[in-house]
Amino acid sequence: MIKIALVVCPQTVISSLAMAQDCFNLANQLSGQTLFQMYKVSVDGLNVHLKDMQLKMDGDLTLAENADLVLIPAIGANVKAVIESNPSLITWLAKHENKHLASLCSAAFVLAASGVLNGYKATTHWHLADHFRRYFPLVNLHPEQLVTHDGLRFCSGGAQAGLDLCLYLIQFYQGDWLARQVASMLVMDYGRGVQTRFVPRLPPVQQQDPALARLQRWLEQHYAQALSLEDMAQQLHCSPRTVIRRFKEATQLTPHDYLQRVRISAAESLLAEAHYTIDQIATQVGYEDRTAFAKLFKQITGETPAAYRRRFLAQQPS
Repeated sequence: MIKIALVVCPQTVISSLAMAQDCFNLANQLSGQTLFQMYKVSVDGLNVHLKDMQLKMDGDLTLAENADLVLIPAIGANVKAVIESNPSLITWLAKHENKHLASLCSAAFVLAASGVLNGYKATTHWHLADHFRRYFPLVNLHPEQLVTHDGLRFCSGGAQAGLDLCLYLIQFYQGDWLARQVASMLVMDYGRGVQTRFVPRLPPVQQQDPALARLQRWLEQHYAQALSLEDMAQQLHCSPRTVIRRFKEATQLTPHDYLQRVRISAAESLLAEAHYTIDQIATQVGYEDRTAFAKLFKQITGETPAAYRRRFLAQQPS
């Protein structure tokens, strides 16, 4: 039997905690035996107030000492405040680096703050990736991954990726067959691939810079043409160097990178139409070389054009 300590703090996202409990309880139900025993623990063992409810704990962190896995559910997006308000938990984690430690979504920040992710592969919600890198440069962050496993460390990407990690943990501890059965009951794709395909392709139009916003919209209308930096500079009535600077300041992308993302976004829409071939789509969005198009498509989305089309069409009602 695998003992799992679910660490709860006042900032715990209740849906993330419930998701983990439901997944492991379902594994027990489908197997007909208690393969996973869960304990809810807090730093001091006292009940934890989560928004409008009070959650009863099974004990304090002493109970986690004997757990096979210590799992921290998501903690929301205000990660700095969570880290600052939970020093005892972070100290405890730092002293237990030899245990199996897991984080769901933003809880990777808590593990990283204790130092136990230094030098390890990890992931978190894609939206928090840049923030994470600034805080924890010693962690080998892979925000494109839904799940990472490196040694004794397990992390999930954002939100529902926590379910992917729970399924992975079921597979890790009790085998592939049971994990697939749980996924089937949850109507969940098992081994869903990467988090990259959920990341918005384009940053929002820059309302604070009307001229740049007009350029963004112009690119979205003329992306199939062979556009140069000089063409963009002409639209913005400035030098090419200024275009690069303003684009990077506003979107964190170069004009060239932004244009590629516009084209790939358009390609995704066309791939939803089964009557276009991939060669035709590559040409329609501005690429003469299908190989270059496919390589860039996978780099941005995490899957090949053919795989994207298969997955999309498989999800459509018959």
